[in-house]
Amino acid sequence: MNLLSLTFRLTWQSLMNRKGTALLTVLSIALSVILLLGVEKVRIGAKTAFLNTISGTDVVVGARAGAVQLLLYSVFRMGDATANISWKSVKDIEKRADVKWVVPIALGDSHKGFRVMGTSAGYFKHFRYRRNLPLQFQSGKAFDDLYEAVLGADVAKELGYKLGDKIVVAHGAGRVSFGATHKDKPFIVSGILTQTGTPVDQTVHVSMEAIEAIHVGWEGGAAPRGDNIKSADAVRQMNLEPKSATALFVKLKSRIATFSFQRYVNNYRQEPLTAILPGVAFGQLWSILSSVEIALLVISVMVVFTAFLGMMISILASLNERRREIAILRSVGARPVHIFNLFLAEALLLSFAGLMIGFGTVYFLMIFATPLIEQATGLFIELTYPDVREFGLLLFILSGGFLAGLLPAFRAYKTSLADGLIIRT
Repeated sequence: MNLLSLTFRLTWQSLMNRKGTALLTVLSIALSVILLLGVEKVRIGAKTAFLNTISGTDVVVGARAGAVQLLLYSVFRMGDATANISWKSVKDIEKRADVKWVVPIALGDSHKGFRVMGTSAGYFKHFRYRRNLPLQFQSGKAFDDLYEAVLGADVAKELGYKLGDKIVVAHGAGRVSFGATHKDKPFIVSGILTQTGTPVDQTVHVSMEAIEAIHVGWEGGAAPRGDNIKSADAVRQMNLEPKSATALFVKLKSRIATFSFQRYVNNYRQEPLTAILPGVAFGQLWSILSSVEIALLVISVMVVFTAFLGMMISILASLNERRREIAILRSVGARPVHIFNLFLAEALLLSFAGLMIGFGTVYFLMIFATPLIEQATGLFIELTYPDVREFGLLLFILSGGFLAGLLPAFRAYKTSLADGLIIRT
């Protein structure tokens, strides 16, 4: 039997004599590994979901503003636009030879705290999220009548709506409408979208023409009075071509034309416009949130540190009980370096066992819990093979176990044969 196998055999037998303490140590390390890898998986999943809130769109166009501001109000429905895009400008952009399709959106109204967004029928055909996934309906269909609305999954769930229900849109984006509502022109729920984990879930979708219809007579900013009041049926007979849009989602025929198209929009002479590349803007926005990532990682590392500190204390506390064990090993020929290796092997074995249990638990939970997490929160955590970063974390944890075992090993190394044979009273 070689020295290495003998060392691990003695280590195993020693741990079996202290099963309770060893098991608790392994479990504490496993829990720290679960937390560290779990946070890493959620971080990567959240970042991926964030960066893929909108996909398949090459350029987002809006009024002159910063890239992050335009991204926030057009994609995340947060905040308001500095100005709208005239419909003539929308037509000019649609006519360009390098443009494949344009989906306009119009924001400004709300329904019980959820944003109402006007858009075209192409939105349900062209909009993509995550990794090029299309929107799907859990029930119903897209709007094909002036006063029909499509609800995001969260809107329908939180407000308890179903197909055929009537909803009234409030004027303005606030949660409280202060009586300014378009109650004379209610909408019928025609469809409910499946959950996407994106702002789509919290949006009420109507047609661009519907946005024009409900604002007939509101040109001055106040509710229409007297002769300015038009019934819902009367409005149907009017010209409801949109006058403006809040932003445009643009797909180009070739990505080679992206920068030339962006330059065209940014230098557009009819009105000040901004064109942003969603991927670049997402990167800028995520960098603002990077401090949260760092905080989560630091907390996880501190938990791992605490687990190894507990393991080191546990081994050190057992030293006094194992003085005779050490003395017997020394008396049969074990040298101080063998005792050092024995205690270091114990720390490594405990660390490796905790690491494997934690690693296996994380992937086991991902297999069975990912669909539940996606259903409950909309956050999709993709199940992938361990990457270089994860192996780096595992190596970091194993190195932590090695370092934590050095002090007890050194203390055991210094324990003398004579000290172990002395019976203290």
